[in-house]
Amino acid sequence: MPEKDIVLKITNLSIVFGGLRAVSDFSCSMSKGELLGLIGPNGAGKTTVFNMISGIYTPTEGNISFWDRGGTLHEVERLSPARLARTGIARTFQNIRLFGQLSVLDNVRIALHARRKQGPLDAVFRTSRFLIDEEHIVEEAEELLTLFKIEHKRDEEARNLPYGEQRKLEICRALAANPTLLLLDEPAAGMNPQETGELMKLIHFIRDKFNLSILLIEHDMHLVMGICERLLVLDYGRTIAQGLPEEIRKDPAVIKAYLGGEGADTYEGTEEADGA
Repeated sequence: MPEKDIVLKITNLSIVFGGLRAVSDFSCSMSKGELLGLIGPNGAGKTTVFNMISGIYTPTEGNISFWDRGGTLHEVERLSPARLARTGIARTFQNIRLFGQLSVLDNVRIALHARRKQGPLDAVFRTSRFLIDEEHIVEEAEELLTLFKIEHKRDEEARNLPYGEQRKLEICRALAANPTLLLLDEPAAGMNPQETGELMKLIHFIRDKFNLSILLIEHDMHLVMGICERLLVLDYGRTIAQGLPEEIRKDPAVIKAYLGGEGADTYEGTEEADGA
């Protein structure tokens, strides 16, 4: 694809833990606005790839190039998670990481903090500029909560939300960072079929509304096959297939590695915990 259409380019990414090569020579490119799925069996290295892209792990080898919303190129393989968030990469986690004792609204307000235009002294003396800024942040947070249909829970402690709504809140909080690239680590985990169906529509909606590129890991194959435009398949830290969902469904290497040779119909309803 032309470079002007690329948002993320990963080249020969590898990482070694104590002599064990967890991911080996992983490469991929994502175009602007693409919805790409990363799948594979338990322990294949999917979350490890996410952790390298989001700055939690530093790769042993390889490069990660990211183009921000303005088209500026950033080499991000050695940036901290905070720097990456400011650059335009945000993520959710397989294990929910909300501020449980804070309200739903405050969880989103914290994520909007980086957009503040005023300094510490404005906050200390609560200047008019600070109050106006705070009002705008609350309005933005409420708008995001409304998109996810949890605005009526704004004053509840996050830990008291049902599991599916906690998942929604975590995605909402990631969007508050105003990313160009959104990484979703098993967004449908813990959701019932109705909630998963609503999530599929929501992911498409936020991709279009916020002009995002989305890379997701997911074990719910109904969701993956239903929304991803292209899939990459990992096994033992190596890419074994990539292509359109229907191509991946029929790929013999994927059926053997990911499904144990039981056939493509096993995709439906597969929900395992990712161990890597």
